[in-house]
Amino acid sequence: MSPIAQVDAPKLPWIAEGDALPCADTAWGPTAPAPGLLAASDDLSATRLIEAYSQGIFPWFSEGQPVLWWSPDPRMVLINREFRLHRSLRKSLHRWTLTPGFELCFDRDFSQVITQCAASARVGQKGTWIVPKMVEAYEELHQRGLAHSSEVWHQDQLVAGLYFVNLGRAVFGESMFTTITDGSKMALASLVSVCLQEGVHAIDCQQNTRHLASLGAREMPRSCFVSEVQQALGGQAIHWGSQTLNWPALQSLEGFQ
Repeated sequence: MSPIAQVDAPKLPWIAEGDALPCADTAWGPTAPAPGLLAASDDLSATRLIEAYSQGIFPWFSEGQPVLWWSPDPRMVLINREFRLHRSLRKSLHRWTLTPGFELCFDRDFSQVITQCAASARVGQKGTWIVPKMVEAYEELHQRGLAHSSEVWHQDQLVAGLYFVNLGRAVFGESMFTTITDGSKMALASLVSVCLQEGVHAIDCQQNTRHLASLGAREMPRSCFVSEVQQALGGQAIHWGSQTLNWPALQSLEGFQ
């Protein structure tokens, strides 16, 4: 399913290269054809992505469409201390961490993670929104040290992962994939564990899905979300390459048993 089947172009701001994106609170409201849609452009550079994420805005579009910029209200976020480490996931983590050749890490192969996410089939969707133009932009962002991947490896094979953006102390989740049971959940648990250790309050999940809600994500008013992002931008960036799963951090969760 494409992000939007049809855009009423005259009502949607077109952002020329070099022009600033509109404020997030000017996005289409709940009665519009595409609630949360903010603007369209041709420009999808790393610089544009930094501008967008800093204001609570993200790109989402399909092949053949212009770059569509979104800022939904409310916003789906995962408060890290509310992450639901379900018993089945704890068992998977315990079992796999005792398996020879198993490893949870960050940024070993960002390119492979985003490529696998783009190729991963989605229930109810035809094709992918992670089009080549999107991959190129996030690759550039990764080269700048601002896009990262949480990865699950077994016997030197990448079996699951997710990629995300990190500006200061603000973390924005993007997409995930897995080829093993609970693989993407383990990648997320690894990310959450580092965020807990580093004092990161929340991970942006963008839009409400049943899967994210089952892991503890919930909706937050856009104004609150943007305010939290602005406060987090001034924090020191995290050095992801040296991070690994932190069990003590996960065990500090109220729901850990």
